[in-house]
Amino acid sequence: MPLTSVKIILVEPAGPLNVGSVARVMKNFGLQQLILVNPQCDHLGAEARLMAVHASSILDNAVLVTSLPQALKGCKRAIATTGTIHDWEAPVETPRAALPWLMEESGQPSALIFGREDRGLSKQELNYAQKFVRIPSSPEYSSLNLASAVAVCCYEMGIFVDGGVKRDEGDEGVKENKKSNKVELASLDAVETYYRELESLLINIGYLYPHTAGSRMEKFRQLYNRAGLQNRELAMLRGILRQLEWAIEQQKNSKNL
Repeated sequence: MPLTSVKIILVEPAGPLNVGSVARVMKNFGLQQLILVNPQCDHLGAEARLMAVHASSILDNAVLVTSLPQALKGCKRAIATTGTIHDWEAPVETPRAALPWLMEESGQPSALIFGREDRGLSKQELNYAQKFVRIPSSPEYSSLNLASAVAVCCYEMGIFVDGGVKRDEGDEGVKENKKSNKVELASLDAVETYYRELESLLINIGYLYPHTAGSRMEKFRQLYNRAGLQNRELAMLRGILRQLEWAIEQQKNSKNL
């Protein structure tokens, strides 16, 4: 998949200098799609353009949205970056190990998500991704500048596309990439629809309560993200939901007779 199909998503960026620097890095490595989720700065101002240098076109064409699900619309694969270790079972991988997976979905856009400069992505926002990346850094000062983090990830993606720098065949990241099976993943839009249907049904049968549904659904998201739902698997799961809803309605009707 060409790098032009990868969306770079910045969630609530606060610094115009950072946004401009990200645009420059993107152009350095051939990426074009910049998505800004609720930006807290002027991405078209003088400071952003100063740092973008010859990449002002990326700033001009940046898409502004109000939420992360909007930014992910149309994507089938999404990786989120995180600087912290979380208490879930999903592994946090290095860019070298994880990013090749992002490049496998031919013909469909994928997304690489970066969080706020001061606190990164929230736990809820991380749940929209299927894989998680943490850039190894010194424990003495582990926090990377936003543009630096984007640059590292763009470089790692660039070396896996045609015309890029060829890595040694013995590299662990290459081996893992070759082992992975190319499957037709369900789109993130379709998976989000399934989550809403699942939550509604679980509340209806009393398994979830409205005031705690959000936190409980995070566990389901993490489970399905690890599985990497394919189209036929998602269709099967949605079929089960529809059959359960039908059975519940039939039971209600029989009681009313």
